Amino acid sequence: MFVLVGMTDTVRIPPWQFERKLNESIAEELNKKLANKVVYNVGLCICLYDITKLEDSYIFPGDGASHTKVHFRYVVFHPFLDEILVGQIKSCSQDGVHVSIGFFDDIVIPPESLQQPAKFDEAEQVWVWEYETEEGAHDLYMDIGEEIRFRVVDEMFVDTSPTGPSCAEVSTSNATEEVQKKEAPYTLVGSISEPGLGLLSWWTNS
Repeated sequence: MFVLVGMTDTVRIPPWQFERKLNESIAEELNKKLANKVVYNVGLCICLYDITKLEDSYIFPGDGASHTKVHFRYVVFHPFLDEILVGQIKSCSQDGVHVSIGFFDDIVIPPESLQQPAKFDEAEQVWVWEYETEEGAHDLYMDIGEEIRFRVVDEMFVDTSPTGPSCAEVSTSNATEEVQKKEAPYTLVGSISEPGLGLLSWWTNS
């Protein structure tokens, strides 16, 4: 679930921090820049693990700050495919079951990856597993807040870097639509379509 990723960056330290130890200032600046941010094709950055190498620091004309090239390792949330995770159901929609693991909410289990047969209850706004038994079908509801075990089957990164406005996007209404269409930079796709996966209450004795 968590991996160490080697990175390199040039860190700017302002003059008023020169009295502090260089490593402390650099660690603080790296966490300000990266913590809780998604790096494209890397994952969700959590915190600095260690600094492996500091190169020479430079002060450029017109800027009293020091600039240091830093080699470091960062703790990143990036589950591998087929990893089993446990989260809580945040909401349900026609698109599937949306799951949160506390610090990361962009997890979706699409309808085709649910235990089958499944149906969406419009009134309750939840998905239901129509569990077949010898006595007939029993509806097992996937209620909001329930703990759910799922397998990671896919991941999607979206480049959310800012881009310049195009000629077509002139009116304010178009700008409003653009905000509404904003996509998550990193999304996990899960599946519960196998025995042992799904709500924890399904597989534990009451």
